[in-house]
Amino acid sequence: MGSDMTMLDIRPINDTVGVTGQIQPEDLAALAARGFKSVVCNRPDGEDAAQPAFAEIETAAKAAGLEIRYIPVTHAGITEEQVSAFRAALDDMPKPLLAFCRSGARSASLHAATRGA
Repeated sequence: MGSDMTMLDIRPINDTVGVTGQIQPEDLAALAARGFKSVVCNRPDGEDAAQPAFAEIETAAKAAGLEIRYIPVTHAGITEEQVSAFRAALDDMPKPLLAFCRSGARSASLHAATRGA
């Protein structure tokens, strides 16, 4: 629902990348309408019983015409493989791109790691 989507705290990293906390499947059409072209999920499935599974987000993203990738990052920390995968997403996916996790912090940290590596 649009009203739910307006509650998302989308924080711009730069002109082409933003981060936010958990999104819901119903948010994807509204994100596409706001101009986003791609979504990266950095939240592992099953982190919280109430979160939607990546498969649900992926289905809704594709229905909204968005490209999507799954690069889950646990609280244990960011690995070099995740940094490489996120860098590839930034290079390959259409912009603007929105990355999300529970709060947006891991997505922001992952983006920062791509710039420092």
